[in-house]
Amino acid sequence: MSVQDPIQTIPGTNDAGTDRGFMVAYLEALSLVERLHRLLLDVIKDEFERVGVLEINAVQALLLFNIGDNEVTAGELKSRGYYQGSNVSYNLKKLVEMGYMHHQRCEIDRRSVRVRLTEKGRHIRVVVSELFERHAEGLQARGVLGPEGITDITGSLKRVERYWTDQIRYIY
Repeated sequence: MSVQDPIQTIPGTNDAGTDRGFMVAYLEALSLVERLHRLLLDVIKDEFERVGVLEINAVQALLLFNIGDNEVTAGELKSRGYYQGSNVSYNLKKLVEMGYMHHQRCEIDRRSVRVRLTEKGRHIRVVVSELFERHAEGLQARGVLGPEGITDITGSLKRVERYWTDQIRYIY
């Protein structure tokens, strides 16, 4: 069985349509975004193994980091684009059960639950924050990426995010 060129398997992509070189680069960028996300989770997992925190997973640790000092609902986390609904609900429930988060029903809408970090949750946030700080320092110190490069990457990714968001919003 031979492996097909991914460009050939995409309907509407041909020499007369999308620039083939751009399409190849776009697919490579998409693949890189996926790999980087998985790698980020592996890096966080390894850090937690190193410091002896084994009861939470990397997704949960990242969730604690992203919540930070805020008090939020699962819906707010979903609407900010961090997580899918079922994923965030499951992980919030587990984090509450393990004592990393407090939860409280909203007075106005009893169906909605607001969550915030406990002291134990804030400790996890600090571990992740220190990991990211070490990485930022290492990237700069080794000349992998400087302030201008990170600004360029972030700007480009924000433009792609806006484009994809527009595609979702205006599809119907």
